[in-house]
Amino acid sequence: MKILVISSLFPYPPIQGKAQVRTFSFLKHLNTNYDITLVTQESEQVLEEDIDALQAQIDNCRIFPKITHPENNKGFLETAKKLGVFVQQGTPPGVRSNYSQAIQEWVDKAIASEKFDLLLCEGSANEIYVRPEWQQKIPMVIDIHRSVYGIYKHQIETNANDSGFREQLSLPILRRYEKQYCHKFAAVIVANQTEQKILKNLKLEVPITLIPNGLNLSVFPKRPSNQSGHRITFVGTMDKPANIDAARLFSLDVFPKIRQRYPDATLDIVGSRPVPEVLELNELSGVNVTGQVPSIIDYLHNTTVSVIPIRKSIGTKMRTLEALATGTPLVASDYGLEGLSVDSPGTPLGAMRANDVDEYVYAVGRLFQDEKLREKLSNNGRALIENEYAWEQMTQRYEQVLLDTCSKYLVESQE
Repeated sequence: MKILVISSLFPYPPIQGKAQVRTFSFLKHLNTNYDITLVTQESEQVLEEDIDALQAQIDNCRIFPKITHPENNKGFLETAKKLGVFVQQGTPPGVRSNYSQAIQEWVDKAIASEKFDLLLCEGSANEIYVRPEWQQKIPMVIDIHRSVYGIYKHQIETNANDSGFREQLSLPILRRYEKQYCHKFAAVIVANQTEQKILKNLKLEVPITLIPNGLNLSVFPKRPSNQSGHRITFVGTMDKPANIDAARLFSLDVFPKIRQRYPDATLDIVGSRPVPEVLELNELSGVNVTGQVPSIIDYLHNTTVSVIPIRKSIGTKMRTLEALATGTPLVASDYGLEGLSVDSPGTPLGAMRANDVDEYVYAVGRLFQDEKLREKLSNNGRALIENEYAWEQMTQRYEQVLLDTCSKYLVESQE
């Protein structure tokens, strides 16, 4: 089977974020069984060795230059202009800004050639290249990665930023946009339960399949021993708003209360690109903001407890999967544990849940004191990832969606 894959996000190296990891993991698996042609786009961060490495993994790559835009005035008039175009055309500015006419022309010719058996879009931003009339020519699947409508809806509900009026105005347009583009495809894949529910509420007439992000277990080995002491670690990219909020919440509100009970307690805030609001936490007693480190695994293996005190983000977190895979005892919020069965009735306890200051203090304190509880979470967390979240399992489920879509298309085209 010949599969044409569109991913305007360059998927290598697969360490920059969930979208890159997800796209590359699925492509690497598919490339072992099928004839894959990948259409992608360079970005400012892409190096020549990255291109060589990707081409070594995926034989047929069509790599287009990045889109450059002149510096625009970012004032009120420019914002109003973009909003006006959005209202008129219905396509979000972020999707239009990365649109490449060269990619469109190449994809148009590829579909017209009828050389491909399936078209696969990796990420909702690539739907812009897909023409509705192609539904009659080729089965098409989209893995949306993140629902733009879902993101805006969550931001409004949680007051996540200061653009409330603009986002409330945009929300119904985004809802219509997402419903329209999803109907161009024969099947839709989503990465988390929240967005699956959001899309089902749109009353789509296409199947929506949940395939969460997975983890490469060989890259995240289980820690060799239980760690005592009073060391806490929070891992995350420290320029993302949700992680900034979480780092400040835990450092300013939770950690001082933990230090009252455990004066030798330490908190490592581990992650690249720490912004000033995070760097200033270094001034607090016992807090260490590391910035980028050679190995996150070393911190997870050597900490007593890992925390993920997220309050503003949806979807299954890669950092949560990584902590569980390494067998690190974990305390996390509802957002940090979203989509994971770690403490429901009849489920082996894999992590402790906390959503306010007192709950964090209690959960971390229990783990400091109870060696057997730490060992229990360590073993159960690792088992959960091995049994349900290894990339091997996710890619098999992903492949099955593609095969089922092709089979259904062939049956319908012969009727």
